[in-house]
Amino acid sequence: MPTIQNILETLTNFAPVDAKMDFDNVGLLVGDSRAGVTKILVALDITSEVIDEAAELGAELIVSHHPILFSAKSVTDGTIVGKKIMRLLNRRISAICMHTNLDAADGGVNDALAAAIGLQNVTPIEPLPAYGRVGNLEKPLQMRDFLEKLKSSLRGNGLRFHNSGRPVSRVAVVGGSGGDYLQRAFDAGCDTLVTADVKYDVFLDARELGINVVDADHFRTENTVIPVLRSLLRAAYPTVLCEVSAKHGQTARFFV
Repeated sequence: MPTIQNILETLTNFAPVDAKMDFDNVGLLVGDSRAGVTKILVALDITSEVIDEAAELGAELIVSHHPILFSAKSVTDGTIVGKKIMRLLNRRISAICMHTNLDAADGGVNDALAAAIGLQNVTPIEPLPAYGRVGNLEKPLQMRDFLEKLKSSLRGNGLRFHNSGRPVSRVAVVGGSGGDYLQRAFDAGCDTLVTADVKYDVFLDARELGINVVDADHFRTENTVIPVLRSLLRAAYPTVLCEVSAKHGQTARFFV
């Protein structure tokens, strides 16, 4: 039977910890590295629902993208994070979190997002560790057609966007909050940036630069990597049941 430590080593071989951003907190964040593992639940976030789902599955481990904690100084029932950590410990469920190191990894978040969109000839948007990708569509699309394709590919419930009037051909993708990459996308010759959590000033700058921007939702742009993690773990540990959370989904809704 593999241990939590075995799983951690497999994940960090895929997404090396030294590629994480300085602010980040990754690795085994809750639990006993020596504990055996028979079942794993994979989810983008460790929410209360995900913890309950893991308990119902009988999973000893949750593997997530977003860290359950960054800089907590105490674990009590007085905070949301504290309550979740206590629930994990009470149920003997460990938590491994792979965040910005998974964004940068070959085959990680941004490669999964690029693949979901159908980009070809994909390369890093900047020198390694690269947290974004650039690629080309098979053929140029008008913005409306690209938005339809993107919404369908990511299975989202809506998109925020700025249409510069240019056809979509060369696309930069940054899973999660990537509005800061607008200038880099423009400098890389892209006509379109797909990311999430785009601020007002980024849309204004996009209009000045004449580049398309699509805010495709934080969950939707990053959840593309969750099936990748499941496949990785299933291949490495065929005797371990590994499932994707069926209860966690896109939180933000659009009123249309």
